[in-house]
This record gives sequence, structure tokens and C-alpha cells, in this order.
Amino acid sequence: MTARDDDLPEIEDIGSNPAPDRPIGELIEARLTRRAALRGIAGAGAAAALSEALVSEATAQPLSVPREGGPSTLTFPELRQGLSQTHRVADGYEVQMVIRWGDPVLDGAPAYDPRNLTAEGQARQFGYNCDYLDYFPLPAGSRSSEHGLLCVNHEYTNTNLMFAGIGEGRAARGRTTREQAAVEIAAHGMSVVEVRKENGTWRSVPGGRLNRRITMETPMRISGPAAGHARLRTNADPTGTRVLGTLNNCAGGNTPWGTVITAEENFNSYFGGAAAETGPEAANYRRYGIQRDATYAWGRHFDRFNLDREPNEPNRFGWIVEFDPYDPESVPVKRTALGRFKHEGATHAISHDGRVVFYSGDDERFDYLYKFVTARPWNPNDRAANRDLLDEGTLYVAKFEERGVMRWLPLVFGEGPLTQANGFASQADVLIEARRAADLLGATPMDRPEDVETNPVNGRVYVMLTNNSRRTAQQVGPANPRANNVHGHIVEVIPPGAGTNRVDHTATEARWEVFLLAGKPGIDAGARYHRATSDQGWLSCPDNVAFDTKGRIWISTDGAPDNAGIADGIWAADTAGHGRALTRLFFQAPTGAEVCGPRFTPDDRTLFLAIQHPGEDAGSTFERPSTRWPDFKEGEPPRPSVVAIVKRDGGEIGG
Repeated sequence: MTARDDDLPEIEDIGSNPAPDRPIGELIEARLTRRAALRGIAGAGAAAALSEALVSEATAQPLSVPREGGPSTLTFPELRQGLSQTHRVADGYEVQMVIRWGDPVLDGAPAYDPRNLTAEGQARQFGYNCDYLDYFPLPAGSRSSEHGLLCVNHEYTNTNLMFAGIGEGRAARGRTTREQAAVEIAAHGMSVVEVRKENGTWRSVPGGRLNRRITMETPMRISGPAAGHARLRTNADPTGTRVLGTLNNCAGGNTPWGTVITAEENFNSYFGGAAAETGPEAANYRRYGIQRDATYAWGRHFDRFNLDREPNEPNRFGWIVEFDPYDPESVPVKRTALGRFKHEGATHAISHDGRVVFYSGDDERFDYLYKFVTARPWNPNDRAANRDLLDEGTLYVAKFEERGVMRWLPLVFGEGPLTQANGFASQADVLIEARRAADLLGATPMDRPEDVETNPVNGRVYVMLTNNSRRTAQQVGPANPRANNVHGHIVEVIPPGAGTNRVDHTATEARWEVFLLAGKPGIDAGARYHRATSDQGWLSCPDNVAFDTKGRIWISTDGAPDNAGIADGIWAADTAGHGRALTRLFFQAPTGAEVCGPRFTPDDRTLFLAIQHPGEDAGSTFERPSTRWPDFKEGEPPRPSVVAIVKRDGGEIGG
């Protein structure tokens, strides 16, 4: 995701749900109150309750740092929280630079020169603002943890930090020349980069045989129920089946058959024109936050971003894109069956019957949690048989209930309110306007659902809810202490069979619990963690998440409020046992940056991290950035980068 919560309405998170139903915060408070009554959490604390319980700020007990012993299985000495121009990691670990914005990816890439950027050069270099990243072992099908492909999203660009003399803040995005806009366009998309670990150190391989840049100029195919629909046709593509590029790729995922799933998130920021308010798609675009005045100036220079010339172009974005990282000539495919919204990832789980389920959040205040269930099982013995598996299946949206049960509601044309009477003429219309369809079904408005991942050990699904400062007391019940939820929380979805080898991710009912409510105990109302969490272990704004092979959760954050006095970073915790939800600080990012896309190698001995928008602080400019991380060269701006964290003794991350 991008930037801090109080800045978001300028570009992405304008809160376009016109009438949110009973929001998740109200349900959480009611659920926690019920749990506390049943388990005696608020009391002196029996040992049985300690193993699972969240506790309030009144019972948290600050501990010293580094912390020895205790119920956590994590062995690293905890960091002290703070703010710095550079990164920090727990003692005993080291941070290795893998690749930076502007580093070469393809043969013929020019050397990085921030004062002489060109679109042609950027299209061959590592792109800007890395978010989702994934590691695919080489050779394909192996479990190599020292040679592989890194697949990395490039979500958006900080114009004020890319170009000299353009000014500060997000307003700089509206000042670009045609040439500068072309550089920004080339800096979006994805990079596929070969990486190797040699003599204990990770390095990228410029010009690797499988290296690839995917940009807004990369030809892609549109598939699934919406392919060819009239609302996807443009002057450049009268068939509605071909599109150039992908943009604002935030989180992502992979498939069991070894392909990349990348998510298009805040696509609304790039399109503008009077048609946003007066054209035939005006109501549709209003629900997705598309406005007359786009945040980026691209529409002044290129017709495809101008709604008055190409009114349907935005309908071709907001999808899930699949491609084969092992084949640099493969054509990426936009899979419309998974719905159109501001996707924050699409991570998979294999259900008990072999069908594959993809979980995805719609990252905006008061929007929804979704899952897609394939119509048929995947074939582990025939990769080609899975080629179009994502074109047939059912998209569901989540409705949470106070009694700890949730229901998955199908978004299927002709069922319930999804009919012609409500403006849907086909399944394609339902998917193009997935948000409106979910509104009509009565889905539960969430507090910015971002990454959604399944724990491979216990089968539970963890939903990162980053924050929602716009939720008022009138939108929650009187028992809810978090009307202004600036710190966010994590919800745990428990499908039938969780904890066994027969987890049913296809089920239309599941249970739910709260894993933690973020914020500082004793300061922020409602903050809840394990009672042994130290005064360094609290976090704010959970965003992305990963699990190691022991099932422990590693949480990256984005958007700690400025007055919190902490940087974003990585916190880890057990998900079961006596250390459940006992979060410990492992890594902190440089000022202005968020940490994205945590990803372990198969042996748990490397943790890759994407460091996005370093220096994205108020008043920061190309000439005067708040940090010059990671190179700290005078006259050069900060550079979004991918780093690798390894243990100095070569052991597993976290112990």
C-alpha cells in the first residue's frame, strides 16, 4: 500500500463506499467483550487463558530489551523502537542490498543517473517503489534457497523524489512533462530478476536469461467472463480482449502451478476527465474513486489516461494479472473472474478437494474482503492443465457476524439482488462493478483490508486491516472504543478443518477471531496483545504478512502516525501456544519508508523485504530528501530497494 493514512484521500483511499453497513470495528468490540466474558481474560489470568488471550492496555507489562526467555519461541533480541535515516535489524543479523531503483535488469540498461532519466532506460532498469515480492527457486521445481528469481511489483512513483526541480509533495505529480510522465510509466509494473547467494551474500544478476520488465507498454490478454465486454472496448482495442500493461501493482501472490499473481490496486489515480462526472460510466467510476482531476498528469500527455478520449480505459484495470516467471516471452493475462476492485494481493490456499482458493482485500476504508474458488481442482501432474484454471469459479465477499461466525456471499449474476433490476445485465457487469455488487449483498465494511494470507501450518487465514481514521462514533456501537482506528488490527479467519490436513477453504461459513488490535498499550484505547508484550513490541498499521515454516507470523507495517514516534518495520510472533500474539520488533525501515512483501526462502535462512518510498516525509524533495537511503550519496535521492536479511551464523531467521 502507499503512504500514511491521513494522506491517503489525496490519491487512493477516498472512502467511496456511500453507505457502509455495520462495520468490522463494531463487531470486533462485541466479539472481544463476549470472549472476555467466556474466558475470563480481564481477570487475574489463568494459565489456560494466557496461551490464547489478547489483553488490554491495562494488563500489558513492559519488559526490558533485549528480552531473554519468556513464552515466545523467537530467539532474536528485540530492537528498540525509534526513527532513523537508515534501517536497523536485530543483533545477530545483517541486511544485504539486493537491488535498487535504477539498477540494471535487462541487457543494455544504462547506468543509474537520477539527473538523466529516460523512459527507454527505465524500461530496462529496476522500477520504482517495490511492493509485493516473491521468490521462485531455480531450476524450476526445485527448493533451492540460494538461486532463484525475485518477482517484484512497482506500485507507484514519488515524483517529488524522482525529478529535480519539480517541488515537494504529491502535487508534484501534476507537474510532469511528457518525458517525465513517460519515465514514470516505465517505472511502474514489475521486475523479474535472477538472484544468487554466493559466499553468504545475495546479489542480483543483471541481464539474467529469465530477467524481465513488465510495464504499462507490455501487451496482455484479458480473459474470463468480462473479456470482450463492450465496457472494456477502446479505440486501441475494439475487441475488449487486449490491453497494454498493468499499474499500481501492490501486493500479490503465486499459484500452486508456479505462476505469479499480481494485484492492481489504486488504478483510480491515473485517469481523469469530465467523463468521470458526466459520462455513461460516471456512477461506476465514482464508486472506484475516479475523479475529473487525476492525481498524475499522464492524461495531459497520453490519450489512454484521458476519459474524454478513452472513457472505458479504467475498466481494464483493477484486476488480477497472472504470468509465468519462468518464461520471459509469456503473455500476462488479466483474470476477470476474480473481480475488479482495489486488489491488495491474491494469495492462495489449496482446499481439501484440490480446488484452489484465492483471498484478496479491497484496500479502502469501508470496503470488503473477498475470496475466489476455482470451479475444478488443480492438476499437480500437468502444469498446462492449470493454464486457464482462474477463468472459471465463484467470487465471494465476506459478511462477519457478532457470534464469531462469518459467511461468504457469492457474487453471481441472477442471484439475490444481482439482477437486471439493479443494473447488472451479465456476470461481466457483476465483476466489473464488484464493489457495487458487494454493497447490495450487505458485505461487512472493513478497515482497509490489505494483505490476506493463509498460515501453512494451522490453515487459518490472517487479514491485515491497516487502519480507518474516518470511522466515527456514529458508525460503531457504544461499546466500541476504536471509532478512530488509526492503528489497525488483524482478524483471524478459521475455515472448517483448520488445524487438520482437510481444511475446507471452499466452505461458505467459517469462524473468526481477533489476533491483535494494534496501537500502544496504555496510550491507545483498545490496544490488545499478549500480556507479555514488551514496550518495544507494539505495532501500528499492519500491512503485509508472511509465515515461516514453523507457522510464525511476520508482520510488516505501513503508516504509523507521525506522532507515534516509531518507524514502520517487521514484527514477529507465534500464532499458537503460550507465545501467541506476543509480537517482537525485528527490523525497522528508514524514515518515510514502509516495509512490504516479506518473503522467506524455502529453508527459512533468508528473509527478503521490499523497502518502499524511503524519504516519503512532509517537505521531502529530490534536492532535500529526509534520507538518502540506501547509498547516502550527496546530491542523490533515496532509492526504493529490495534487501535480504540473513543470520550471521547462517541459521534460520527467528531461531
